[in-house]
Amino acid sequence: MSEVKKIATRESYGNALVELGKIHEELVVLDADLAGATKTGMFKKAFPERFFDCGIAEANMTGIAAGFAACGKVPFMSSFAMFAAGRAFEQVRNSIGYPHLNVKIGASHAGISVGEDGASHQCNEDIALMRMIPGMVVINPCDDVEARAAVKAAYEYNGPVYLRFGRLAIPVINDENEYEFEIGKGIVLKEGKDVTIIATGLCVYEALGAAQMLAEDGIDAEVLNIHTIKPLDEELVLASAAKTKKVVTVEEHSVIGGLGSAVCDVLCEKAPAQVMKIGIQDVFGESGPALELIRKYGLDAENIYKKVKAYV
Repeated sequence: MSEVKKIATRESYGNALVELGKIHEELVVLDADLAGATKTGMFKKAFPERFFDCGIAEANMTGIAAGFAACGKVPFMSSFAMFAAGRAFEQVRNSIGYPHLNVKIGASHAGISVGEDGASHQCNEDIALMRMIPGMVVINPCDDVEARAAVKAAYEYNGPVYLRFGRLAIPVINDENEYEFEIGKGIVLKEGKDVTIIATGLCVYEALGAAQMLAEDGIDAEVLNIHTIKPLDEELVLASAAKTKKVVTVEEHSVIGGLGSAVCDVLCEKAPAQVMKIGIQDVFGESGPALELIRKYGLDAENIYKKVKAYV
């Protein structure tokens, strides 16, 4: 069996910006002294005149991005998720969200897979923060193919978009020649009848692995890839929940305010169903190797399998 190709979605972000930059002269990129880590340095090398390093001043960068958008440019502003969504929250809310400006936020190093940087940099709250801003689109791609497609879709969308990327190299599960990305439309990766597993980001690959293990035990799991958490694909979630009657959400994010909460909001209102949320359980992360942290916090395929089996 050939080895699975692995690419960090932050790399995908950098590559996508360069490709878009070749076509669209109005695209500009801003970074907060982290171009090497966020991979916007690729764009800087290709288009130095359209790259702006704002220094370690994320709030100021947000205001500059808003200014560019108000002048007709399409700015992509980048930093770690902890800073782009956390430190600059007020400016994102008031300077980008409130006037509904056409700014794209490329937030890298999200979740516990940041690894050794520890709890201070492991942002498990960003999806919740960005979901709360009226009109903000929130996208969390699962692999390289989806990430590059998401960046392109974000450029084409007129309005604020939050894009969540990771530090860890993760398996590529989508076929670039067949894959189609649409904001707000989830994807059925595996059909099933006994339980619905709804996953996002790097947890999508792990959910597929868990589904294979469950199949060996005679449990037929349906797996949904929800790359857009806002707006959520309510139709797909409702249809799958109606079929299986049991739902599990899996995310590299707090179980409070993220994908699980978005799914529960829809089901509670329109089609009550039993839901189990797998994610970071109201705790801070810790320093350690990314893969070990993913296992410790129960986000790997084996732990997902065990939890879903017990639940079903």
